[in-house]
Amino acid sequence: MTTTAIINLDLPGPIISRHVYGHFAEHLGRCVYGGFWVGEDAKVPNVRGIRADVVEALRALRIPNLRWPGGCFADTYHWRDGVGPREHRPRMVNSHWGDVVEDNSFGTHEFLDLCELLGAQPYVSGNVGSGSVREMAEWVEYLTRAGDSPMAALRRAHGRDKPWRVPFWGIGNEAWGCGGNMRAEHYASLARHYSTFVRDQGDNKVYRIAVGPSDGDYAWTETMMRSFDDLAADPVAPAAPFQALSLHYYTMTGSWSDKGAATRFTEDEWYVALSRASLMEEYLTRHSTVMDRYDPHRKVGLVVDEWGTWWNVEPGTNPGFLYQQNTLRDALVAAVHFDAFHRHADRVVMANIAQTINVLQAVLLTDPDSGALVRTPTYHVFEMSTGHHDAASLEVHLRDVPTVESDGRELGLVSVTASTKDDGALVSLANLDIGSPAEVVLDLRGRTAQCRGARILTAPTPASHNTPHSPSAVAPAGFDGVREHPRGLLVELPPHSYLTAELQLT
Repeated sequence: MTTTAIINLDLPGPIISRHVYGHFAEHLGRCVYGGFWVGEDAKVPNVRGIRADVVEALRALRIPNLRWPGGCFADTYHWRDGVGPREHRPRMVNSHWGDVVEDNSFGTHEFLDLCELLGAQPYVSGNVGSGSVREMAEWVEYLTRAGDSPMAALRRAHGRDKPWRVPFWGIGNEAWGCGGNMRAEHYASLARHYSTFVRDQGDNKVYRIAVGPSDGDYAWTETMMRSFDDLAADPVAPAAPFQALSLHYYTMTGSWSDKGAATRFTEDEWYVALSRASLMEEYLTRHSTVMDRYDPHRKVGLVVDEWGTWWNVEPGTNPGFLYQQNTLRDALVAAVHFDAFHRHADRVVMANIAQTINVLQAVLLTDPDSGALVRTPTYHVFEMSTGHHDAASLEVHLRDVPTVESDGRELGLVSVTASTKDDGALVSLANLDIGSPAEVVLDLRGRTAQCRGARILTAPTPASHNTPHSPSAVAPAGFDGVREHPRGLLVELPPHSYLTAELQLT
């Protein structure tokens, strides 16, 4: 069977925000400590305590934003504990993740220094679960006020005269769960209350992100949408008192108590993982439908600020640290998610993979023994997709897609998305078939296109992964399987592969 992908190159759609390629760093396991932060005295090369190789690797991804300090940790975090001289900062117990002692050596100033090194915009999650309106309001003032005020003076006393720009602010995290086990109606009132005091300071305009649903909780979405001021009356006025809702969804092959193994999986588990990853498309469609009822002008953004695979931890590691390996299967899960985000570019304004380093579906792993840095297969999907950042989406119509039944659903085994910018286009193709190649005709219409080059990510086995001893077992390579065709281009995709093709348009 040959799959046909019809792409009208002259009909650009909504812009794919670069922020859908965002990241997430929680005080969890070795994400912050031993991942981003090693301290000034570490043997690993660092810039003011931040790993230099991590910064270099993430800058290559053009990382657009970084979410911090959580996650569940955010609703137990009190920002004043993480400012001022490190030797005077109080210690706390990270009761969510491993019951370990947190010394607060990585706090507000260190995080904002990291964002500046990365060239990334900060996304701060405020504490609603155990904090107060005053605490959150003062944190915003501390970070972003330029003039004279008590919090601006405190920031200057801690060595930073110029305020930071902090465009994204989370009004709590998972209020339906670890953030307080709240009812939707109660949280909706709190979100309005807190958002009122998360104020713009000078020219720092804050984009407030309220807690939205988990998975398919459409009732939560409806309750939150009802809590907005009238969204239909004025098509120009911004959404208020907050501007977006979050969505969390994780991919696993088992249950929460036994999620499945990261590297040892069967063919059936391969397809279950990809089938469940493809549920993101359904969730985005149905949550958007609920939002459209109250927000016909689509002023409210959807922020998927936690997504990715969640497997059982690697044997012998702390179960509270959520350390897992990352295979070619994870890379294709990422590809499936990005394709869904592209197709919903008119509503999905940001997304954050969970998490950046050493936790869950990490793009980077650091080895505590050798100090080595490993780029995972998921990292390479991010890198290969940078051409989609802030490009106009192109609608793709697929015909004759091979399918397989998995987890009670029909899974399409070929996924294609495309975008255009200036006089070029980028087409992403994924073959989800574990053992068979796929032939795809790109039926290119509206403009003449030539392939400037293609790269492919695949490996001998679906469970292939990178380690300090074999850091390039899964890495992108040049690909010569894209050929001219009477209708455009013909692509021959190997099994379990992800490919990007750059087009020159005339």
